[in-house]
Amino acid sequence: MQDFSMYFGLGWDHIISRDALDHILFIVALTVIYRLADWKRVVILVTAFTVGHFLTLILSVTDVIRANSEWVEFLIPSTIVITALFNLFKSNLQPASATSRYILALLFGLVHGLGYANAIRFLLIEEQGLGWSLFAFNLGLEIGQIVVVLAALIIGEWVLRYTPLQRRFWVVIVSSIVLLVAMNMVIDRIPNI
Repeated sequence: MQDFSMYFGLGWDHIISRDALDHILFIVALTVIYRLADWKRVVILVTAFTVGHFLTLILSVTDVIRANSEWVEFLIPSTIVITALFNLFKSNLQPASATSRYILALLFGLVHGLGYANAIRFLLIEEQGLGWSLFAFNLGLEIGQIVVVLAALIIGEWVLRYTPLQRRFWVVIVSSIVLLVAMNMVIDRIPNI
């Protein structure tokens, strides 16, 4: 149980710590088009992301695939940039039209999973039960993501309900801020070739 708690905590910290800005930005960009009433769809969306990163996490930790950490760290904020741009140029913000977001979340989860693998690979010891450790890590991560999502949805709902901002303008403001921060990360993380 102690190992479970440790890996759960690592997953939680990976989304709720100060070092998790890239992950939080991605989740905010992914979910900003939704309203609080859409929370079930958003949980499914975030779970699609979790499935994607779990797949590459397990493949990477078991050495089926390996990725250059410099490129992974560059690609992670690149996924944020693409998601924010998707929001800015998408004319229909209705959740029913957001099927492509599920695919986007799953595919970008694959990229983020490689980053997680680089972060926890050294902690995984074969005797501790790889499956149980990865499950605990992903559970902590998923619960942390849901906390971030609910906070973002509540803030968005409050803004849309109690300020004169229209929904489209709110999406543009949030996506633009996320885009600017993520572009800075992309520039800072350009790999040495």
